[in-house]
Amino acid sequence: MSIPLWLCYIFTFAFGCCIGSFLNVVIYRMPRDESLISPPSACPNCRRHIRFYDNIPLISWLLLGGKCRYCKAKISPQYFIVEFIAGFVFVLLFIIFFQSSLRSGIGTFAKGGWLIYLLHLVLISALIAASGIDLKFFIIPLSICWVITAAGIIGSTLAFLVIEPAAIDQFQLLPTASCILMPSTTVASLTAGAAIGLAVSWLLLTTGLLKRSYDHPDQESKDTPIQSDSQIQDTKYNDRLEICREILFLLPILLFASIAYLICEKSTQIHPAWENFTRHPAVSGLLGSLWAYFISGGIVWATRILGTLGFGKEAMGLGDVHLMAAAATIVGPIGAVVAFFIAPFFGLAGAFIQMFFKKTRQIPYGPFLSLAVFIVIILHDRIFWYINQMLFHYT
Repeated sequence: MSIPLWLCYIFTFAFGCCIGSFLNVVIYRMPRDESLISPPSACPNCRRHIRFYDNIPLISWLLLGGKCRYCKAKISPQYFIVEFIAGFVFVLLFIIFFQSSLRSGIGTFAKGGWLIYLLHLVLISALIAASGIDLKFFIIPLSICWVITAAGIIGSTLAFLVIEPAAIDQFQLLPTASCILMPSTTVASLTAGAAIGLAVSWLLLTTGLLKRSYDHPDQESKDTPIQSDSQIQDTKYNDRLEICREILFLLPILLFASIAYLICEKSTQIHPAWENFTRHPAVSGLLGSLWAYFISGGIVWATRILGTLGFGKEAMGLGDVHLMAAAATIVGPIGAVVAFFIAPFFGLAGAFIQMFFKKTRQIPYGPFLSLAVFIVIILHDRIFWYINQMLFHYT
């Protein structure tokens, strides 16, 4: 017995709204370094706990007229907006993936399509939360980026269990170690070396041999947006010096990637075994997602570094770098890079609007990056078709 399509839409929308309700908790509590689990939801004004019947997504806000039941303080329309956006996007992605011709190769929901859908829901939900925080505090918590990265790496590694590896490669459903411009073994060796280099860089950072960029002496945590944002605004930095610290952090990654390439690609004894090892779908998915992370993060980070060195002023937030690198573990390196170059057009439109409605010239970039990633998800097939046409035309 098949489930009516309209019922699927209603369930998906309701589920999305519930996730949106949780995202509101993330947007409010994470910047304040509060637990996302306890205590229960309460009115920010009178601190009375909100009963379950006053916490129904969309409906409760409308019935209460956007006010607390007890103290009548106004409840921000953000809660209604975030819940509605989440519900709407969940349904829209379901239609795009399973009821339209915009995305091909995903198949049916029951036969592996659920994994692709789930990973993109995790990505979109995290982007909504990151955008909400960035709009308020001009910072993107790194923990949100870690959630996306973990989901992308795990999903890409295990996807072969529910989806044919050939379909994943052919339709670019998730990142793999395959690449049009270079052999898959080269991608795998560069990625493995870069991963080792990243571990070395983090070890040097945690031991204090490398100093964090834009590190405030009184800053206890790097993931407390309100504190770090105000501290950075009140502290004068030599931006070129700070960006040089980030270059030092990246050097071990580049060094070990080069060493791994020489060992795995140039050695006649190691190369055949390495090639056989990287052919396994799980290894290809794992290294492919890491490759996407490094390439996308590297391109955005290079833009930040060159912009800061050139203008003597911090070009873009490091949170934007982590956000795009994380998104790439799901949409792939090409999709993330395309999104990065689409985002400025949304940013220009946002800056133009802000000129008339707000006095500040500072605008958060995270929401524009998130919107660009969403556009790439929708136009995925068309984007890859154009890229393939250009590559085959000029090669």
